[in-house]
Amino acid sequence: MPHKTIAIASDHAGFELKAKIAAELADLGYKVKDFGTDSTDSVDYPDYAAKVAKYMSEGKAAFGVLICGSGIGMSIAANRYPLIRAAVVRDIEDAVLARQHNNANVLALGARKMDAPLAMEILKVFLTTPFMEGRHLIRVAKLSELPIKSSPENTDKQKGKKK
Repeated sequence: MPHKTIAIASDHAGFELKAKIAAELADLGYKVKDFGTDSTDSVDYPDYAAKVAKYMSEGKAAFGVLICGSGIGMSIAANRYPLIRAAVVRDIEDAVLARQHNNANVLALGARKMDAPLAMEILKVFLTTPFMEGRHLIRVAKLSELPIKSSPENTDKQKGKKK
């Protein structure tokens, strides 16, 4: 585990949990790149998810951890970037499956959905569970083939249809 870089960020709702997780990661021997936020003052979560996702897309970190109130917003924002597979994880089984089946590389946590001890347990499982590869390798590769943005409006335009 030691010497791998992990990028971490939160919004205001996740600030306190982020501080605890960053300390735990350092204790486990990881290098932590903290992209903020640095207080409980209200901020926009997409800005912080983008910092982690861009850093990871450049190959500068093996894993990322994003924390907001639910984990959902951070996950949605991070998954817009190439090579990012962010998963909202709420329990140990989710952590195992996100890694084994989806090769998730960003852990999205909801600070309002769990206490710090559970978050730490999830973190450790997420970081130590290997990707199973096999049939999952093809499926994960297909995630990179998906269009960045697809909506009914764009689909209709591409097909030459008018609304």
